[in-house]
Amino acid sequence: MWSGMLSVPNFITLARLCVLPLFLYLLFAKDQRAGAALLLGVLGMTDWVDGWFARKFNQVSPFGAVFDPTVDRVLFVVSSISVLIDGAVPRWFCIAILVRELVVGAMMVGATLMGMERFPVSNNGKWYTFLLMMAVPFLLLAESSHITADFGLVVGWLCAVPGLALSYYTAVMYVPLVRTNLRKGRAAKGLR
Repeated sequence: MWSGMLSVPNFITLARLCVLPLFLYLLFAKDQRAGAALLLGVLGMTDWVDGWFARKFNQVSPFGAVFDPTVDRVLFVVSSISVLIDGAVPRWFCIAILVRELVVGAMMVGATLMGMERFPVSNNGKWYTFLLMMAVPFLLLAESSHITADFGLVVGWLCAVPGLALSYYTAVMYVPLVRTNLRKGRAAKGLR
C-alpha cells in the first residue's frame, strides 16, 4: 500500500499542497501580489515536473493518479477564490474557472461513487491546466507594482483566453467518457 504513495512525484505534489498557505500569506497578510504570483507560478510549473518524473522513472501509481489531479483542483479553487477576494483578477474569469472546476469535480466524484472506471486525464486536460495555472499568476502579477506587470498582463491573457475555452471544451468532452466508463465500471462490478 505505502509503496505507491511514497514516491518522489507524490512528495512533489504534497509539497505543492503544503506551500499553498504561503501563497495566501503573501497575498493577504503581506500584500505582496508579485511574490504571491511568483510562488503560484512555481506551484503551477511543478505540476508538470511531478508528472514528468513519474513517467520518466516509472513511479506512476494509482494513488498519484488521484492525488495529483485533486491537488490541481485544490490549487485552482483556492487560488481563484483568493484572487477573486483580492480583486486582482476579473471576477467573471475567476467565477468561470470555479464553476467549471466544481461542476466537473462533482461529476467525477458522483460517477466514481456510482462505480465509474477511472480514466486518465486527456491531453486537452493537461493543456488547459497548464494554461490556467500560468494565467492566474500572470494576471495577479499584472495588478502588482512590479516592473514586469505589463508583461504579466499580456502573457496572462494569452494564457487565460485559450485556457478557459479549452477547459470548457474538455469538460464537454469528458461527459461521454464518464458515461462510457461508468457503464464499464458498473458492468465489471455486476451493477446495473
